[in-house]
Amino acid sequence: MKFLLVGVSGLALFMAGCSKKAPVASTPKAPDTTPVAAAPAPTRAPARANNTPAQNRAPQQVAARPQNRTTPPEVIATLNSRLAKLEDALFDFDKSTIRPDAGTALKDDVGVIRDILAAYPSQKLLIEGHADERGSEEYNLALGDRRAQSVKDFLTSQGIPANQLTLISYGKERPVCTDETEACWQRNRRAHVTAAQ
Repeated sequence: MKFLLVGVSGLALFMAGCSKKAPVASTPKAPDTTPVAAAPAPTRAPARANNTPAQNRAPQQVAARPQNRTTPPEVIATLNSRLAKLEDALFDFDKSTIRPDAGTALKDDVGVIRDILAAYPSQKLLIEGHADERGSEEYNLALGDRRAQSVKDFLTSQGIPANQLTLISYGKERPVCTDETEACWQRNRRAHVTAAQ
């Protein structure tokens, strides 16, 4: 009986000891959960994400403003009406060399071009190279480019600033006439000067 009493009292003490340990075990958990719950890490991350795009957008908008300088449309229209009176440089079939009549036409054009560029020093002129309908699209684009380059070289040799001249080739895409005659093809083999926009 004594053993039974000692066993029961030992078990009671053991259980009492275990019940005391339960609050002790939960006490360390409370401090562990409190810092985690109080940590504002998820709140900080979105704040940084929202600030970053705003910081990136502002410099892009500021940088884009100076690049949007363009000549007003009414000035371009005035320049193009003056340039439309100039004579186009015409070329022989499959050639990009300046022939004598084209050289004469370009020399007559130099005065008008010089006056325009002096009045509008930031304006560029566009030299368009064209071809007739014969030949492939790729070939005519390359031919139109060579024709535009020949006119640019000629104009710069006459004192026109090269940095105010730009080139484009339309190949056979923009004909002035569509008849299948030599006279029409001759009109389409040309270089034309216009105001760059």
